[in-house]
Amino acid sequence: MSNIGHNSYGPQIQACDDLHAQKYRLPNESFNEACARQAGAMSDDDEHRSAFKKILLNQRYMPAGRVQAAMGSPKNVTAYNCFVSGTIRDSMDSIMDKAKEAAETMRRGGGIGFDFSRIRPRNDRIVSLDSSASGPVSFMAIFDSVCNTIVSAGHRRGAMMAVLRVDHPDIEEFIRAKKDSTTLTNFNVSVGVTDEFMDCVAKKKMFNLEFEGRVYQSVDAAALWDEIMRNNWDWAEPGVLFLDRINDDNNLQYAETIEATNPCGEQPLPPYGACLLGSFNLVKYMYRGNQHKDYYSFDYQQFKMDIPNVVRAMDNVIDRTQYPLVAQEKEAKAKRRMGLGITGLANVLTLLGIKYGSPEAVRVTRKITKTLMCGTYETSAILAKEKGPFPLYTEEYHDSKFIQRLPLDIQDLIKRYGIRNSHLTSIAPTGTISFTADNISSGVEPVFSNQLDRTVQTEQGPIIVPLKDYVYNTYGLRNVEADDLSTDDHLDMQIAVQPFVDSAVSKTINVSDKVTFDEFKDIYMKAWKGKLKGCTTFRLAGKRYGILNKVEPLEEPIEGAACFIDPATGNKECG
Repeated sequence: MSNIGHNSYGPQIQACDDLHAQKYRLPNESFNEACARQAGAMSDDDEHRSAFKKILLNQRYMPAGRVQAAMGSPKNVTAYNCFVSGTIRDSMDSIMDKAKEAAETMRRGGGIGFDFSRIRPRNDRIVSLDSSASGPVSFMAIFDSVCNTIVSAGHRRGAMMAVLRVDHPDIEEFIRAKKDSTTLTNFNVSVGVTDEFMDCVAKKKMFNLEFEGRVYQSVDAAALWDEIMRNNWDWAEPGVLFLDRINDDNNLQYAETIEATNPCGEQPLPPYGACLLGSFNLVKYMYRGNQHKDYYSFDYQQFKMDIPNVVRAMDNVIDRTQYPLVAQEKEAKAKRRMGLGITGLANVLTLLGIKYGSPEAVRVTRKITKTLMCGTYETSAILAKEKGPFPLYTEEYHDSKFIQRLPLDIQDLIKRYGIRNSHLTSIAPTGTISFTADNISSGVEPVFSNQLDRTVQTEQGPIIVPLKDYVYNTYGLRNVEADDLSTDDHLDMQIAVQPFVDSAVSKTINVSDKVTFDEFKDIYMKAWKGKLKGCTTFRLAGKRYGILNKVEPLEEPIEGAACFIDPATGNKECG
């Protein structure tokens, strides 16, 4: 175990510090030394290094786990958490090439998403071989086996996301592909739905399943939607991605088409896309007012001051890290994507005396995320003046629906200088980094429980540690818990955040036993109408208890492990 000194920086709870040391530090490296290593590897100059190091030491900003572990490390690892595969075409050569690339990506610690929609349907005629096709679901088994091989080679299980378009003729087989707890266990699966399909569902119309322009059959859209929902109700999968919303709101609509996401869904990415992640720890911006000892405020001024230092540091990672594949490096440097988000939101609302999901919570959340959006985009435009815009930047960038939502002064700044990074914001699950910040609330999620027992791995083996939520432990204030909230409380918060996030929001909507199946289906319809880019739910009463791809920690854990929702904590993690 590591030792925590008095008035030291970093985690103050032993179990939290131990996990941070295990996952993000070099052998015998202290928290302070880890921050110094990261700041040195990510900074422009001494002034920037000093400012960024102070932010890291105080945990006001926490880079994603891969960034913390990789930057300044002598190990041959990448700072990127998540990727999307190159396009999988309808040929054995393409399928096997992408399986090989996936193995290399996961070997380096990256999670990866795939779109299987270009593979011809089962029983389609293959004229050149005088045989029949086996369909996309059968080929998913190859990637699942590759992932198992990575495990047997001594690494933690890789995180994978499989996507199939809702209009693919094999969509029903895909929907049922994980109708147990033993099949394709290395995959999370999501249906890529279109606005056309959702309109057909709402209007109870027929919908065509087709491949390469040929209509295979016409189905009852509402019945197909019920099948998707019923499997999700029972088995927590498939999830739902709203493809048209993803592409219509994409800053690079002129340069790319997005068909898949990273394993936890917060990063819709193009072929070979990769994204750097990190989160601002909102609880570190809370301060007690002078007039009343129980009055807390959010320090917007400090938040705005920190954003430029963080954007500048994360932009440097793009040029200074290693990549599993050359194609991923070319894609990353052509667009310079990053995904900066927030964590600890529920704790902040508790300190402000605001109920999670209430109209006031929505207002405060929108103000915080708008501040993040404006700060990152303003900084990136200023960086473009200094270092140049991302290589694929053109005037068409200004036509993006997201860019047109920015304040006019920031739009003018981008028109004058361009912009350094094509995308800047994302809301990730942050389960592990939030725990290493003394168990703050995760991402934009509510607090699952104010107090629970957590299994912690130590050198002597697993032990059960009773842990309190950060605000409950530090301030004695109880948070409203996830089970006390309605599904609308969850949805309203996710919908509040999405307009200020250029990628997507990873958010789990807790569904109680009291929610009926029709009410459950309505969650997804409201998510589509609320212009979300995807939707994830968690029913403890389901047949699988959420996505439980649990893995045993190794001596050197690899970030990017399989995504799962832990029923003990409610946290969704992808590593």
